[in-house]
Amino acid sequence: MIVAKQKPLEEIIEEVKDFNRILIAGCNECVTVCEAGGRKEVAVLASSLRMYFAKEGLDRKVDEVTLQRQCDSEYLEEIRSIVDDYDAILSLACGAGVQFMAEKYPKKIVLPGLDTLFMGVTEERGVWSERCQGCGQCILSYTAGICPISRCAKRLLNGPCGGATKGHCEIDKDVPCAWNLIIERLKELNRLSDYEKLISIKDWSTERAGGPRRITREDVR
Repeated sequence: MIVAKQKPLEEIIEEVKDFNRILIAGCNECVTVCEAGGRKEVAVLASSLRMYFAKEGLDRKVDEVTLQRQCDSEYLEEIRSIVDDYDAILSLACGAGVQFMAEKYPKKIVLPGLDTLFMGVTEERGVWSERCQGCGQCILSYTAGICPISRCAKRLLNGPCGGATKGHCEIDKDVPCAWNLIIERLKELNRLSDYEKLISIKDWSTERAGGPRRITREDVR
């Protein structure tokens, strides 16, 4: 899932304080799971903004809506009948959702309420960690299901480097060395011989370095 965190309240206030009518739009997918932009977070943020405006003696309208997703046109279409009632939309979606909202309503100011961080997993309640960078050329079959692109600080395709110490990365003693994890898992799978196989130089054009990516599947259009 996409993991994000809410921007500091002070930053959000600075973004929206000059608008009289504000719609806070949540997203019921990834950012709900990571407790950053779902219905609950929308309600809390709306309440905080109302209290701030009341304290400052500012007459502001703050309304709430939570869409199933902000990365699909059909769900963004649900607010078309009300979008003109607001001066700005504060989106609590990931960066993709914010941009798609802005594309859908080009004459409306759309502001981000979250900082989008990474694609990751829920380790436990309140703890999320990165697992994927969407590089466009998955090599997990060669690395025992552990991604060195997202989990190695140097993104080494053939490691480990000389900086690993006692199974941990040189950048932080609490960060496991990705290649140590890969080797240990290969041992568990009785596939340590795979470690001897060199992974070819990656085609980085499939990653963001090749420009904005797009997929078209004629079979589902």
